[in-house]
Amino acid sequence: MNEATDNVVAAATGRTDSRRRSAGVLIEADRVVQVVRGGRRVLNEVSLVVPPGRLVGVIGASGAGKTLLLEALAGVRRPSAGTVRHNGDEQISGTGIGYVPQDDIVHLELPLALMLGYAARLRLPAATNAAGIHRRVDEILAGLGLTDRAEVRVGSLSGGERKRASIGVELLTRPQAFFLDEPTSGLDPVTADELVRRLRGLADSGVSVVLTTHHAADAEACDELVVLTRDGRVAFTGPPLAACAHFGVNTIEEIYRELAADAVPIAAPAPAAQPASEPHLEPGSPMQHSPQIEHSPRIGPVRQCLVLARRTAAILLRNRLTLAILLGSPLVILAMFLMLFRAGAFEPATASPSTSLMVLFWVAFGGFFFGLTYGLLQICTELPIVRRERWAGVGLAPYVLSKVVVLTPLLAVVDLLLLGLLRLLDRLPALGGEAFASMYLTLLLATVAALGLGLLCSASVSDASQATLALPMLCFPQVLFVGAILPVPVMAPVGRALSYAMSNRWSFEALGHTADLPRLWTRGASPLGPPLLASYGTSFDRQVWQNWCLLAGFAVLFVVASWAVLTYRVAVNRRG
Repeated sequence: MNEATDNVVAAATGRTDSRRRSAGVLIEADRVVQVVRGGRRVLNEVSLVVPPGRLVGVIGASGAGKTLLLEALAGVRRPSAGTVRHNGDEQISGTGIGYVPQDDIVHLELPLALMLGYAARLRLPAATNAAGIHRRVDEILAGLGLTDRAEVRVGSLSGGERKRASIGVELLTRPQAFFLDEPTSGLDPVTADELVRRLRGLADSGVSVVLTTHHAADAEACDELVVLTRDGRVAFTGPPLAACAHFGVNTIEEIYRELAADAVPIAAPAPAAQPASEPHLEPGSPMQHSPQIEHSPRIGPVRQCLVLARRTAAILLRNRLTLAILLGSPLVILAMFLMLFRAGAFEPATASPSTSLMVLFWVAFGGFFFGLTYGLLQICTELPIVRRERWAGVGLAPYVLSKVVVLTPLLAVVDLLLLGLLRLLDRLPALGGEAFASMYLTLLLATVAALGLGLLCSASVSDASQATLALPMLCFPQVLFVGAILPVPVMAPVGRALSYAMSNRWSFEALGHTADLPRLWTRGASPLGPPLLASYGTSFDRQVWQNWCLLAGFAVLFVVASWAVLTYRVAVNRRG
């Protein structure tokens, strides 16, 4: 074992003597079946044993179920039938387990050390202080050969470096079992060989390491191979050389050709070989070694929320284009106001009822649009990371609340900037301090409610393109059914019923009450005021605090619904 491999072993297991074995996990699969949507059976009665301290490779033709088997062994996805046990326990959690999917699921905007630092705060025991976190991150960087890349943005790392960074996130907690899906996919042969040697070092330390691969060189470096047929059955388990003899071929590449041609016999699955110093174990045998290591409690929900909020803020601050768009959007809206509406629209002598009505409506809609767009891309772009961190013990409620904690102050500044400049430029009524504060609170509550709706939509879709397509569908009802273009009292019954579900209606009516539109329209110079007021009926009579309660209710409802939808999607992903 070379020095670089020794380093990663020490970083993963917390030891300095490379000859000392750490306690690993005995992994047993007993007649595992996995059925995917549509009823197709991908895995068929798979049974195998992975003892501690072995590097096991899962190979097979495309579609053979390698990833599904890996997820079942790791406990990421529950099998449709059969059982998977870790140290004899069927209740598998993410504690002590490292799982690295094929894609590099890391935040690309952050520097490498900072990204690992946030991951460490979420995953390490609550008693770990700042010095301990920095020390652990430094150990991982050194062990993975990434110390000189610590301050480099993750998105700027090479493919091999990003893969090591993704692995480093899981090594933070010194896992006893490590699962990797196609870890060398897309890497050049030299980088792939170096990565496999590092995994070899982990296995030598006593960690159970299981990987899937399409590369013959990776398979040859493993202690054991699990060979799956195209229909998801075990054709062979054992050492690579024995695999070649079993299939009557000379190389691993030829095994792939046999699998592609469906020319392999179905052998009774044998458990993976044990290390020489350990007794042979059949599936279901009692655990007599590798006791479960007890892990200290991790940080609670409140601290999780604060760490996640800090990470979200760091990502926003480092994405200059997104930050420019977020901060520039109120200036664009303001410019539109200046081009559309003349000054003095609320002066009794010159007031235009239709103009004052539209000013307040578009102020309300501006707040709604800000909140919606700020929240729309927050979750869907991070969904793979959310699933990975949920498996590691991060709560979904703290995650959703962290978005609200970070974005609400930013939206508060945006709303204040919009209202303040509109008042300064005489596009709002001459309000006293109390009335201006009332209007500001109305707009802020409307914006937070829209933020919750954006988060709900983001939790419901799978990617940014779907969220973008949803934007007009969410905006149009908030224009048509609010009661500005067509008063609520004169709407058709269905439209009147729908208007109650529009959060923008209640902010618009609250703004109209604060601006005292009934008085302005009845005492103004325009003869259109009284008939316009009659068409709106009692729309502006409701007390402002009542509208605030409705807006706050929408905000809470949407945020809770975001958590519920996200919880359901993560649970469905695990059930398969």
